[in-house]
Amino acid sequence: MTPETPHAADVPAGTHVRAGNAEVEAALERVTTSLPGSEDRPSQRQMAAAVARAVKEQRHLIVQAGTGTGKSLGYLVPALVLGTRVVVATATKALQDQLATRDLPFLAEQLGAKDPFEFAVLKGRSNYLCRQRAEELEGAGDPLSADGGMFEEPSTRNPGPFAREIRRLLDWGRQAETGDRADLTWEPSAAAWSQVSVAPRDCPGAARCPSGKRCFAEAARERAVHADVVVVNTHLYATHLAAGGGILPDHDLLVVDEAHELEDIASASLGFELTGGRLGALARLARPLIVESASVEAVDGAAGLLNSTLAPHRGQRLTLPLDPTVREALTLTRERLARLQAALRSGQSGAALDGVGTGDDQDSGRAARRARAQQAAGNLSTDIDAVLALGEEQVAWVEGPEHAPVLRVAPIDVGASLDRLLWQGENAPTAVMTSATIPPGLGQRIGLPAGSFDELDVGSPFDYARQALLYCPLHLPDPRRPEYEPAMVDELVALIDAAGGRTMALFTSWRAMTAAAAAVRQRVAWPILTQSDLPKPALVARFSAEEESCLFATMGFWQGVDVPGSALSLVTIDRLPFPRPDDPLLQARRDRLGRAAFSSIDVPRAATLLAQGVGRLIRSSSDRGVVAVLDKRLGTASYRWDLVRALPPMRRTRHRADVVEFLANAQ
Repeated sequence: MTPETPHAADVPAGTHVRAGNAEVEAALERVTTSLPGSEDRPSQRQMAAAVARAVKEQRHLIVQAGTGTGKSLGYLVPALVLGTRVVVATATKALQDQLATRDLPFLAEQLGAKDPFEFAVLKGRSNYLCRQRAEELEGAGDPLSADGGMFEEPSTRNPGPFAREIRRLLDWGRQAETGDRADLTWEPSAAAWSQVSVAPRDCPGAARCPSGKRCFAEAARERAVHADVVVVNTHLYATHLAAGGGILPDHDLLVVDEAHELEDIASASLGFELTGGRLGALARLARPLIVESASVEAVDGAAGLLNSTLAPHRGQRLTLPLDPTVREALTLTRERLARLQAALRSGQSGAALDGVGTGDDQDSGRAARRARAQQAAGNLSTDIDAVLALGEEQVAWVEGPEHAPVLRVAPIDVGASLDRLLWQGENAPTAVMTSATIPPGLGQRIGLPAGSFDELDVGSPFDYARQALLYCPLHLPDPRRPEYEPAMVDELVALIDAAGGRTMALFTSWRAMTAAAAAVRQRVAWPILTQSDLPKPALVARFSAEEESCLFATMGFWQGVDVPGSALSLVTIDRLPFPRPDDPLLQARRDRLGRAAFSSIDVPRAATLLAQGVGRLIRSSSDRGVVAVLDKRLGTASYRWDLVRALPPMRRTRHRADVVEFLANAQ
């Protein structure tokens, strides 16, 4: 932005600060030539021009940008030069961290003199320590003291590891600058963190909280309000939509990076889950507030009732009309919640919180706790009502362990929800959806109005025909047959030996990975690392450093893993990654489509995930290697070309001798 251009925070949302294409091109060139090892990337320039056009014309854009495009600069540079308020939503923490710690600071340094901007990272409320909850814990007595501690070991009245962990978090909270869990130098247990944080739906809001003016989450949101670029995860953006748009500041441009994940994330975030754990947590929250404890104990008892009622339905969809036992348990729970809500509103909730301050402090602490309890009870009642009124547009199912089943509800057609919540209205943002792999029909599936968006594939700067070979051994048995696994292991051993280690072996199940690693480790000289050996960052770092090692991993490594150079010469994939046939949400969508379901749902999803896995191989213009898909269906099935067309344009072979020769020349 030029000096006479107003700062984006001073421009009403929906107003675009205009600049010419020449300015965008010049800024991109200035930025990219400052990168170490700068390379000419025509696909990046093409993407930046398309994003600039989308911003100016306020027209949505779906852009597939293959590996090596540099898509983050391809959308950030035009957005910043054009003075657009932008929210960037990412599906993975790795990309969020890359934007916040590398790309945006670099752009601030390169563009700052001419186009100054501010950026912020905003996370969901539960990622920040809640000062009010921390003060309530402090006021209830030192968790480590034998007389006042609420977390001491019951049998000894001595503080246990959990109490010490709580104490450590409270001590950290008093010194923390942001209260962000990511700033911790250790990883707290989920149970301990839940004691010092609050779920978004259970927070009464800053205005009703005594600690609202000092709230870490509110401070983060305040920073976001004044930022030109706000980086969030896609779950938070979907939560923002479900909350009626009250979480994120107004913005002109929405960039969804890793957009192939949007449909599934939106389905999860626009739905809800119902558990006995939520009821138990409400009972614990309300117990110190209620003089007559019967209503609290009734809700606590409903937690056990809900668990025992849902447990037999684990792994199943709930069909309509609801099973009578489920409906009866939900109805009874709803009645008990109503009694508790009445007690919280009435004089029955006049009990003091033991030991929490005195006078005004005590009153404000009790009021804040009551507000949270009322909020939690109201949300639970709303969710139970939604299950009891379940319609044909939603699907409900039960999952989780037997002792703690989870009832999940999600919209079947996320496009209709996004159309209503996001794309309609005068202040709807322009959207740029981008990924290295864009699923077919994404625009329609996420509800973009017909004729409102453009689609573009800018390709990749890599020469895949020279750098990579795709191998599918048709001599292997069908992976659904019992003789497949021994034959697959034989093939894997031969390929790893040909590559001299240097292999990332990707599997569609944990069981298959574990069995293959055990079998291969006995037959090759190269070190075999598995996903269970180390945390993901440490595992990838070790695999990269030990060039002759092999890494065996499951779905978490099919995307977001970057290992350029000679440490990775071979990527193997055990089976085509079709979605589970018993996935309840996909089952409901298949039921709607009938015979077209396989080609409309299963094949596109497999193609997208397969392309993500294949994308682990070539990460720079000097990389060379082989992708081996050890599933003969890629070369024989009627749908094979739908999968192959989703992959980079690599040379293809069915002969192992070609692989051995290629790998020998690549090393």
